[in-house]
Amino acid sequence: MVEELKTTIKRTRRLLDQAHTRLAGGMPDGASRLVSLHDPDARRIRKGRLGRPVEFGYKAQVLDNADGIVLDHQVMVGNPPDAPLLAPAIRRVIARTGRAPRAVTADRGYGEALVDQELADLGVARVAIPRRGRAGPTRQAVEHRRGLRRLVKWRTGCEGRISCLKHRFGWDRTRMDGIQDARIWCGHGMFAHNLVKIGGLLEAKHNKAA
Repeated sequence: MVEELKTTIKRTRRLLDQAHTRLAGGMPDGASRLVSLHDPDARRIRKGRLGRPVEFGYKAQVLDNADGIVLDHQVMVGNPPDAPLLAPAIRRVIARTGRAPRAVTADRGYGEALVDQELADLGVARVAIPRRGRAGPTRQAVEHRRGLRRLVKWRTGCEGRISCLKHRFGWDRTRMDGIQDARIWCGHGMFAHNLVKIGGLLEAKHNKAA
């Protein structure tokens, strides 16, 4: 209890220092700013939504396949840019499955030419990621192809996977503090999700065979 009290006092002093900096007209560093007494690794994350423009916590990335099974996930401190995260995640998927996915799709946050090239170098045959900003005529022609549009629409439907992880498997709020414990919490949620999903697929296959 004494150690916990010492930790709380230390964090409270840090909050007071941040408040003094703000009152003096400065701005504490967002990458290291303390926003929670009980979870020092949580960060302020700007999402841009109308109802909740700013949230507090961690950023997570999820990769799933056509069957809805999560193949890779990552929980990170702060709000790092999306684009550099995709190729390493695909490398982890290749290491686990033994082959490159035939197609990869993601939202506009990953839409960079470098990302497309990195995925092609990894053996991905089709990359369906809309580019950020206003696309030129050549890129517009690519994005209007039927196959790419179909994959982009499929990815939009996969937003339900994130909602399911949040509301059914505990990803909306971790009950464990700190980045390492948050990763454990989310890992357990992902594992439970995959067990339920795989069980449903096996049951459907069994019923079809019967």
